[in-house]
Amino acid sequence: MSLLLITSCFAAGTEFPSAEISNGVVTAKLLLPDAEKGYYRGTRFDWSGQIQSLKTKEHEYFGQWFEKYDPKLHDAIMGPVEEFLTDEKALGYDEAPVGGEFIRIGVGALRKPEERRFERFKTYDIVDGGKWIVRRGKDWIEFTQELGDYNGYAYRYTKRISLSEGAPEMVIDHRLKNKGKKAIKTSQYNHNFFVLDGQPTGPDASAQFAFDLKPQRPVQADLAEVRGRTIAHKTELMKGQSVYSEFEGFGETASDYDIRVEINKSGAGVRIQGDQPITKLVYWSIRTTLCPEAYITLQVPPGEESKWAYKYTFYDMRKQ
Repeated sequence: MSLLLITSCFAAGTEFPSAEISNGVVTAKLLLPDAEKGYYRGTRFDWSGQIQSLKTKEHEYFGQWFEKYDPKLHDAIMGPVEEFLTDEKALGYDEAPVGGEFIRIGVGALRKPEERRFERFKTYDIVDGGKWIVRRGKDWIEFTQELGDYNGYAYRYTKRISLSEGAPEMVIDHRLKNKGKKAIKTSQYNHNFFVLDGQPTGPDASAQFAFDLKPQRPVQADLAEVRGRTIAHKTELMKGQSVYSEFEGFGETASDYDIRVEINKSGAGVRIQGDQPITKLVYWSIRTTLCPEAYITLQVPPGEESKWAYKYTFYDMRKQ
């Protein structure tokens, strides 16, 4: 069995704030938000809900997929991590003057430097990381971030990760309460960063959707192909190779938010279902990870709250 070889960034003696939850069927180790000692302190992804490891009896679903680690690197992060974007920028970025503040939900208020345009992958200075509260039980954990008013934007953001009783299932519930004076309009997606059983991305790996895929640009023909509702890899990806495209074909109902990722060699499979319609769909894979990224759109008027959820069902293909 060919396994990925990535040197762990969890050096001997290095400890990051973490927590473990289990329902007896699924066990997950999570990395906790912490401005001083947290594993991830970048400004791209929401700090809550990072999963270093999620195991069933048969399979492992997440893990380290990158080579270089720095706590402030934009993608030195693991698990089903999420990002918020407003018109491909951060919330309030265009309104903020140079030296003023803009918002990245799940991170906090950031300082706007003098620059030509917003840099999505850049690590900005954090002015205010808000107040984080973490609560947990045996099979669930809940993160709440409260951020005060910056240029009319303020919010309370809650993410609860729970493992369903006696089932190979995880649910990520979200609530976003607008406590500011301005409406919050944002898109949100989960990057996923699957590392299924440490297998390299290749002919055994596929992503399947609930609708016929219509690529906005062709996928890399020597590496992968679209077969109706499936993205299939033709060859094992080598270091430096990637597959990327944006797709249409989804409808206006939440039933199209139904995605499966599978590795035939080991039999690991996962199904992701959302309760909101897809408004944008991206697929990206490299040798060490494969990532379906389905975006949803949220509009939260002042004083109101939006709720949404993703359900992950983990399975062994050999038992289907």
